[in-house]
Amino acid sequence: MCALSVKRSEDFSRWYQAAVIEADLAERSSVRGCMVIKPWGYSIWENMQSILDRKFKELGVRNCYFPLFIPVDLFAKETEHIEGFAKEMAIVTHSKLEKIDGKLVPTGPIEVPLAVRPTSEMIIGESFAKWVKSHRDLPLLVNQWCNVVRWEMRTRLFLRTMEFLWQEGHTAHETSEEATEFAKMMHGVYNWFITDILKIPAIMGKKPDYERFPGAVNTYTMEAMMQDGKALQAATSHYLGQTFSKAVGIQFQGRNEQLQFAYTSSWGISTRIIGGLIMTHGDDEGINTPISISPYHIVIIPIIKDEMSKNSIFEYCEKIRSVVNGNYRVLIDKTDELPQNKKWDYIRKGVPIICEIGERDVSSDSVLFHRRQPNIEKLSCRFDEFEAKSSSILQEHDNTLYKKALAMNEEKTIRNIRTIEQAKEFFESGRTGFVVANWKITKNDIEQLYEMGVSVRCSLIDSPEEFILAKAY
Repeated sequence: MCALSVKRSEDFSRWYQAAVIEADLAERSSVRGCMVIKPWGYSIWENMQSILDRKFKELGVRNCYFPLFIPVDLFAKETEHIEGFAKEMAIVTHSKLEKIDGKLVPTGPIEVPLAVRPTSEMIIGESFAKWVKSHRDLPLLVNQWCNVVRWEMRTRLFLRTMEFLWQEGHTAHETSEEATEFAKMMHGVYNWFITDILKIPAIMGKKPDYERFPGAVNTYTMEAMMQDGKALQAATSHYLGQTFSKAVGIQFQGRNEQLQFAYTSSWGISTRIIGGLIMTHGDDEGINTPISISPYHIVIIPIIKDEMSKNSIFEYCEKIRSVVNGNYRVLIDKTDELPQNKKWDYIRKGVPIICEIGERDVSSDSVLFHRRQPNIEKLSCRFDEFEAKSSSILQEHDNTLYKKALAMNEEKTIRNIRTIEQAKEFFESGRTGFVVANWKITKNDIEQLYEMGVSVRCSLIDSPEEFILAKAY
């Protein structure tokens, strides 16, 4: 029996949608292209947010909040930036509605149209220009947790929606070297988070010039392979040079008493990474989450057959919780849903350990439970063994996820491709995966690859002469 209604081997795209919806992570909104993130899905995001926020603060980054609305004429000060986002912008042009002939009609045109935040370089830069007066004000390190709107025409839950949640960090520095090093350091932070915390094997890369963030000098990326062999851009960090400083006037008095423009960086990761997590670790039973971000590590389901046994079973469930609750997040599900339905619901949600406790377990002082990885397995142990047994399983849980994902990556990666002909042969055969290539790629090569739906994802940080080709989300 598979817990999900669709298997990966049948239709990976439909399987993904089923995993999101049937694991109760999110649902489509009545607003086209938008989604409702449900409590289980939002809990995953909160846990991610908590880990990253703590890391940012350790590095001296402070949280701020900036406006959702950005005057279009402010964007216009940086032409490359506005051109890069022009097709994705939602624009506010009116300020009020009036009822005319029975219909609500916008009637108050505003003088300067407002873009609904697609990214915040310009609006944050405008504030930086007020805050920075001297080299003593630098470096300036801020971050905001917020929503972003990009007018996508084809949307998928978590992966590509018109509104999504993210963090965007912005910094200003005295020198180019400092700004570059900070952008690279944040690239390393994302590598740590994605690889070590989320257990997603990912490639640290640098985007080619034609794939850079609009207005950036360099864009550093984390590229992760999904189970269908496609790439997902998991996080990015940008060295922006003086592009935005000159556009909005971030100037300071330098050590030589001369006015100079600051050097800036920006960096971000979004709820898109939840989609990447599902497509990396999910299976035909549902999603799987690493321990650090799991809403619950252990769920205890009481099996109540009559009112006489109810109190003793609840007390025993509390006893089980008490021995593991200090180290792990534990839930006793006392809702009226059928126990069998609860079990499969938590399997779909990827809970690492699911206990089923009835009269027999109470009388025998034992614990019946299911482990989620490496496969669903029914186990039992004495009560006094459960603390050590569950701890061992949970410690091994993350290693299992990473090993599975790494083996998939290695299986779907082909190396030492030296010509466009070899690359085309791979993709035209219908295969997917990462192609590690090394030749002097031309504009014509890039166009041929685009025709097949393939792009140059990045050059490798550790081996700049090599680059990754892949189909992507």
